Amino acid sequence: MSDDVILSVVVGSRAYGLETAGSDTDRRGVFVAPTAAFWRLDKPATHRDGPLPEQFSWEVERFCGLALEANPTVLECLWSPLVEVITPTGRRLVDLRGAFLSERAHRSFTGYAEAQFRRLDPARPKWKQAMHMIRLLLSGLHLVRNGEPLVRVTEHRERLLAVRRGEVPWAEVDAWRAALSAELAGSASVLPGAPDRGRVEDFLAEVRTENLPVRI
Repeated sequence: MSDDVILSVVVGSRAYGLETAGSDTDRRGVFVAPTAAFWRLDKPATHRDGPLPEQFSWEVERFCGLALEANPTVLECLWSPLVEVITPTGRRLVDLRGAFLSERAHRSFTGYAEAQFRRLDPARPKWKQAMHMIRLLLSGLHLVRNGEPLVRVTEHRERLLAVRRGEVPWAEVDAWRAALSAELAGSASVLPGAPDRGRVEDFLAEVRTENLPVRI
């Protein structure tokens, strides 16, 4: 693991409680580029792959920007129950997770699920994709009602895995999707109207200050 990583978590089926014998281990992380690197014309990368298979990381500023937009994948990283690396800076980021939340989650979780739905062919559904579409709606509904996404879906595991195996008729899957979408659209929200951008910017300023070159 690189020295600049402040947070690394397991996401995907293993975090959701939907793993099977053949499931990969998907990892997502956050790293901090040296502050001095931003003084050059060529800026640091906003993300990177690896070094492990199925691993992807964001630079902290990019991660925070996506979280403020209520990106479902990024938000769920902050609530993953499977944390592999967390530094003191990473802990401050996780402790800040409530500041990223807002009613934008209504649109983002619904929008991502609808995008997945449009890519599904009812005649030949990709059942794994259909399962994750339903899981995303369950997570978004829990978020707007309880103030945090539903990452581990143990209560729904058997039914979701039945969808993945293609054992649930498409009409039933579509009805489940429609019902969850309607609930999400009409549900009263406990989320604030806007995220706390000021707290996030203060955190980023502190991180950049801490990563200034050391003068001897």
